[in-house]
Amino acid sequence: MTITLNKFQKQLCNVLQEPLPICAEPFESLAEKLATDESTVISETEKLKSLGLIRRFSASVNSRALGKAVTLVTAHVPEKDLAIITTVINALPGVSHNYLRDHHYNLWFTLQADTDEQLQTLITNLSSRLDTQFHALPAIRLFKLNVRFNPDLSANASSNLEAETKIIDVAFSAPGPVTLNYLEKTILTKLQSDLEISPRPFDFLVSDTVDIDTVIRTIQSLIDKGVIQRIAAVVDYRKLGFNANVMFCACVETDRITHIGTKLARFKIVSHCYERKTFEDWPYNLFAMMHAQSIDQIRRVIDGFTAAEQIDQFELLPTTVELKKQPVEHNFS
Repeated sequence: MTITLNKFQKQLCNVLQEPLPICAEPFESLAEKLATDESTVISETEKLKSLGLIRRFSASVNSRALGKAVTLVTAHVPEKDLAIITTVINALPGVSHNYLRDHHYNLWFTLQADTDEQLQTLITNLSSRLDTQFHALPAIRLFKLNVRFNPDLSANASSNLEAETKIIDVAFSAPGPVTLNYLEKTILTKLQSDLEISPRPFDFLVSDTVDIDTVIRTIQSLIDKGVIQRIAAVVDYRKLGFNANVMFCACVETDRITHIGTKLARFKIVSHCYERKTFEDWPYNLFAMMHAQSIDQIRRVIDGFTAAEQIDQFELLPTTVELKKQPVEHNFS
């Protein structure tokens, strides 16, 4: 159900999805930006959370910077087996997202492990255990990772052609696992929980031996190392009216994929855009997640884009059910 927001709540929703200022009193900084007071920002944020519009407020962790192996996985699962297989998949600690999509390959989930070898073993064991062929589609290149949902985004498809200021998440290409000290590991573990919406939300990290200044420096260090992508609100886009959620998959020639992927990433309706490995019977190497008010809006954008770029082979996979959406927890204790 779409939630109707007033002008201030829309502005607040946009600001809360941006990285939270890393300081002792971040909501006071947001209040200055919104030309209001801290208590209003906190109370309105709590209201958005109570409405379910804000799913959580926590650190977004870049698993690759921690040396983790990550892949997208798909399978064709008959209707009669969906309940059992979904239960097994969702119980895996390395699964963060799991969706049912309208396609022969109907089950799509993200899976991570410590190494590529562990990933392959997990997938092989799942295929044998569940008598289902699972296929891995690891990312080769990232063109965009920018999950933001603007409540004011026009329903007019043409407005979504504007370029984004930032379309590439550089942290994806971080050179191998970073080294963390004991304090960084401790704080990172705790920051993955839902932050309290309060004047001093980082005070829970303070101890007899660690003051707030040290906490702030440590959080900033984790951001600088690319381990924390941002500390921000994660919203339920459906409650903002983004009722259409589609995965666009295209077959693009290798010598054109950089050009095509970069252009596709510039659409406002695109939140994720990757080049991925293929498998037999699946030639599609360019993936993009798209969100809009309607499937027709997405189709108009895609029809224009594929015609302009002469892309003849592609698929649209609408999401029918969200089966799991919960970040993988990294615990160093």
